Amino acid sequence: MVARLFWRARRQPAYLRHLGERLGRYPAVERGPFIWIHAVSVGETRAAEPLIRAVLAACPEYSVVLTHMTPTGRETGQALFGTEPRVRSVYLPYDFRPLVVRFIRHFGPRLGVLMETELWPELLGSCHRAGVPTLLANARLSERSARRYARWPALTRATLGALTAIGAQTEADMRRLRALGGGTAEVTGNIKFDITPPDAALALARVFRDRTGARPVLLAASTRAGEEAPLLDVFLRLAPPATLLLLVPRHPQRFEDVANVAATRGLRIQRRSDEQPVSPQTRVWLGDSMGEMFAYYASADVAMIGGSWLPHGGQNLIEACAVGTPAVIGPHTFNFSLVAEQAVAAGAVARAGSIDEGMQTALSILDSPAQRTRMREAGLHFSAAHRGATQRTMRIISRLLTNDPSKPENASQ
Repeated sequence: MVARLFWRARRQPAYLRHLGERLGRYPAVERGPFIWIHAVSVGETRAAEPLIRAVLAACPEYSVVLTHMTPTGRETGQALFGTEPRVRSVYLPYDFRPLVVRFIRHFGPRLGVLMETELWPELLGSCHRAGVPTLLANARLSERSARRYARWPALTRATLGALTAIGAQTEADMRRLRALGGGTAEVTGNIKFDITPPDAALALARVFRDRTGARPVLLAASTRAGEEAPLLDVFLRLAPPATLLLLVPRHPQRFEDVANVAATRGLRIQRRSDEQPVSPQTRVWLGDSMGEMFAYYASADVAMIGGSWLPHGGQNLIEACAVGTPAVIGPHTFNFSLVAEQAVAAGAVARAGSIDEGMQTALSILDSPAQRTRMREAGLHFSAAHRGATQRTMRIISRLLTNDPSKPENASQ
């Protein structure tokens, strides 16, 4: 476990900070009682934001201990809630019984909420033995992940069975979770639809537009390893010189590598962190910052969603829809399959079979103000129509806090 930390710290030194927390050692508790919410990294932390704010509003007698596994997740938690005295961001210890027992004893949570698909056998077993009810919230389980969990049926069934409740994003997620042993699963929807663009992000988007001027802006959002090189090649081949590529890698440790990939192609680059206006000669503006995706989306004319051009499973496209930015996705969206299908059907998102086809589609959308308007309106309507998951999840939380973990009507008997 420690060796893995040092390995990852070669590129992200922040992994070596707060080592004691990863072993279940924390400073003295200053306030409680606690509701514990686990959000492993950036995406899960941002997804948890509306739920955490709902908990703070509905449960004034409780504080929240917000746990993470990555430095960027912890930094996101502190950025979102650093001024909120009732939220404390820490690392969750490794899934080793003495460490997780130490965590449970230290904070004494009245309830544990794990975001999306965080299934830790020792952690959930220890919570069950300690009488701490646990909820898997905003749960999603792709067919690929379900097949992987099915290889260890006894362990998976025991782990899911230790959960008190499961709130699944979709009917398909619910069915897969139940088939593996999560009999308490019910459909609550996707909490990410309840995230509203902060005013500060929209103001920052206006700053970005001031820096880019009147140029058409094509956003390559949350790109993953292996996607940038072919994307830059096709951009260089097809995009008019006036088009600016706003390139935002998914992981911050890759910012420098991605800048080098662009530089080797002779593309003039500027960085968002330089805080300078974008020169007319600049072809690539590197989004080397964290926690600003809403601002990037709102400042762009069209977006290509990363993670979908190679078999990574795609990235969240809801942020693009929430600000009305037309988006193009690739063929690999198995992590967000239903949302992607619904967004395409709604006319908010276009699907392409390859990076070349995706670039051609994005550039055609850039050339058509009427199509951009139609997709913008479709995205805003699509986003608004799917809200409400936070309320449904809060009903489960209320049930668990009042010691009424009764099965939902649609749970397996």
